[in-house]
Amino acid sequence: MATHHTGSAAVRWKRLITALGDEWPLVVAVLPTVALLLLAGAADWDEGPVTTVGLTLNTLLLGAWGTFAALRSGYRRRSAVLVGLADATIGLVIAVANALIK
Repeated sequence: MATHHTGSAAVRWKRLITALGDEWPLVVAVLPTVALLLLAGAADWDEGPVTTVGLTLNTLLLGAWGTFAALRSGYRRRSAVLVGLADATIGLVIAVANALIK
């Protein structure tokens, strides 16, 4: 998408839709956070609670998606839950590291 291609606006929009369609898991993954941020902006919520809710939501979603993906890949329930917990833990560690770096 960062390169320039000749063509009409319709062709560019079609390419954008195709690229987003190819990356649908990433698009779907950000929707809850985007909805939270839009709601927080519209309701004029304080930054602290929104950040806490956002981090909690994203950590829970990482765990849920990790567990779901592991189940779909053939893991047994107990192993799938451990994979989900590992995904959530890694996400939390990254968020904490990012906060400490800033």
